[in-house]
This record gives sequence, C-alpha cells and structure tokens, in this order.
Amino acid sequence: MFKEDGNNQRLLLRPSAHVLLLSWIGAALLLCGCSSISENRISRAVCPPDVKIMYYHYEANMRLLEELMVRLYRKNPCYEPDLHERQRKRQCLFEKKKWGSCSDLDGHGCRFLLKPSHELLSMAFSEDPCYPDRVFLLILGLKKGLDEAYGPVHGIFISGCQIKAERLKRLYENIAKANWRLKTYRSRTTGELLFRTNEASDSGYINMGYEVIFTTMLTRIRDDIYLRTGLEGNLAVNLGATFLAVL
Repeated sequence: MFKEDGNNQRLLLRPSAHVLLLSWIGAALLLCGCSSISENRISRAVCPPDVKIMYYHYEANMRLLEELMVRLYRKNPCYEPDLHERQRKRQCLFEKKKWGSCSDLDGHGCRFLLKPSHELLSMAFSEDPCYPDRVFLLILGLKKGLDEAYGPVHGIFISGCQIKAERLKRLYENIAKANWRLKTYRSRTTGELLFRTNEASDSGYINMGYEVIFTTMLTRIRDDIYLRTGLEGNLAVNLGATFLAVL
C-alpha cells in the first residue's frame, strides 16, 4: 500500500517571541517575491537558500514527471492510442491554464481527479482501475504527491520549516514504491507487465532512462529531507540573515 498523508493541513510555524518577530519582518520583505519565485527577479535575491533549493527541486521534479509521462505513453500506447489526447492530458496536468479541461475525463463512475495521491497510485497498479489510462493515473498520483509534500510553494513561502519532513519522507517512499511496481507488477489475467519501461535491445543495450528519472527525483527529495531536518533550530538565524542581506 502507498502511504497516506495523515494530516491535510499545512504546517504553521511554531510561535515564539523571537521567531514571530523575525517571521513578521521576513514576511513583509518576501510577500511580493517568494510567492512567485519563477516570475520575480527580486525574490531570487531575497528568499533564503533553503526556499530557493526546495523550490528548484519541486519545479525540476515536475519537469521530470512531464518527461516520464511522454516516455510512458510512447512505450505503452495501449493506454492512450490517440496522440492528440495524450497531448491534451499532458497539458492539463502541467499547464495551469489547462487544468479545467481535465474535468471531462472523469466519466467512469469515479471522481478520481479529486482523490489523494496514495489512492491514485494504488489505482494505477490495480487489476481493475476505474479509469483505463494507467499512465494518466500514475502521473497524476505522483504530481499530487509532490503538491501535497511541497504545499507552501503555492503560497507565501518564507522558510523550509513550512514543509513537513514527514510529508517529504512519505513522498520519497511512495515514489520509490511506484518505481518498483513499474518494473514488477503484472496482469493477473495475461501475466504481462502492466507497464513497459526498461528494455534491452537486440544489441544488448539496456535503456535505463526511466531509472535515471526516478533516481534523480528521489535524490532531490532525499536532499530536501536532510535540509528540512536541520532547519527548525536555525529558523531565527536564517530569517535574520535574510533580513540583513537586503538592508
């Protein structure tokens, strides 16, 4: 089973006198910048290093998920034979303006678009999923997992302490489990793998592109877990250094 998120609420900073004061100062400075790092040059100079690193890892892993989706469709065309539909599904997941176009996909008696990541990932490998496109279910589940773990990147993000280490660990384990299932899970009726991924050519060359994608994502998340676990004790120092840097 994939791990469920035990707490759907975002982590709030623990109140203490000095932390609250520095947080207020930091929030005032970062309000316009850190909520849209990719769009505002000022934010790149103002935001603390941990915010920059985690935001970069989140965005980079999203790009890898998009690449994974394209590769899986190319290798497993049975799940979506229509090239136009593949493109539309990719756009509705990775282009914000296109998300509304996904609403008509849920015509199979199951509101899967609203389900949390662990349920979507389980559905992608189930014997009888409520939606026939396993590639879409898998990528949607992984994308939602990233969103659940890195929630603050969508709002005011002033410290890595806003992200729960437990959520990052859960994300790491779920992605590792999805990678393992991609290579091992078979249909009970046909005995064939549910997904075709790494294969050896006639010349003996093994395509390990999928392994590279998952290894890169897991390495970034593991680094963020390490970074996050050392942040809380230094929160006041980090925010103070950020404040002094812009004076």
